[in-house]
Amino acid sequence: MASIQKFAEGGAAAERQRAMGLLAKASRAELQEAWNGLGEKPAVQPVRGPETGLVMVRGRIGGGGAPFNLGEATVSRASIRLEDGTVGHGQALGTDGSKSRLAAIFDALFQQPARKAEVEGLLAAIATRLADEDEAKARQTAATRVDFFTMVRGED
Repeated sequence: MASIQKFAEGGAAAERQRAMGLLAKASRAELQEAWNGLGEKPAVQPVRGPETGLVMVRGRIGGGGAPFNLGEATVSRASIRLEDGTVGHGQALGTDGSKSRLAAIFDALFQQPARKAEVEGLLAAIATRLADEDEAKARQTAATRVDFFTMVRGED
């Protein structure tokens, strides 16, 4: 029964997962600007945090080998509740608790059908910035590419 319910909610869960991933990669300035631009700011109650801690980063050699502990990374997280009971969660690398709190607020707003479009605008801006950064990095990397070739001497 649980697997059927999970399958039915897969679309909404995947959509929220995408949103939370983009919010985690947002800069604090992007989140703060979006918060300042909200017409009607919701009443927010803290549930947990913001708090800072460590998580173990795991890796795999070649992408398919046995997992190993690569090291620890500092993360901050926060959970909030809006006045209608919607709970939002935010996580981010680093120690910026305000950023994770803002991400939690936007996660909660994303879950509300009436406010989802506002958050989608923010998510689109974050996705565009990330794509531009990836493209710039790819261009920079391509500029250092070296092509090697082998010349054949004679007919053996």
